[in-house]
Amino acid sequence: MKNSKPPSKSDVLHGTLALMILRTLDGLGPQHGWGIARRIEQTSGDALALNQGTLYPALLKLEQMGWIDSDWGVSENNRKARFYRITKAGKKQLTEEAQNWTRISGVVAKFL
Repeated sequence: MKNSKPPSKSDVLHGTLALMILRTLDGLGPQHGWGIARRIEQTSGDALALNQGTLYPALLKLEQMGWIDSDWGVSENNRKARFYRITKAGKKQLTEEAQNWTRISGVVAKFL
C-alpha cells in the first residue's frame, strides 16, 4: 500500500547535522539555537526543517565533544539565549567532516 502522506520537508541525513551546524557557526560566528536552525533552513531553500528535539541534543553533543562552546547572552529580541561558537577543535573537525562528505557523496553519485 502506498503512503498517501503529502510530501514534507526532508529529514536531516544521519551524520550531516554536525557538519551543517559547524559550517554555520564557522561562517556566521556565534549564533543562538534558533539562529542556527533558521540559517540551515534558509541555506537548504526550506527543504530541511529542524525542531528543538533535533537541534538541541546535537548542540549538546557537539559541546561535549569540544567542537563548540557556548555562553549566555541576549538575543536580538532582548531575550536571554545561549550563543554557540565553533572552537579550534571544531574547525579541524569541520574540515574532516567536509572531506568525508565529499568522498561519500561522490560514491553515492556513482550509483545515481
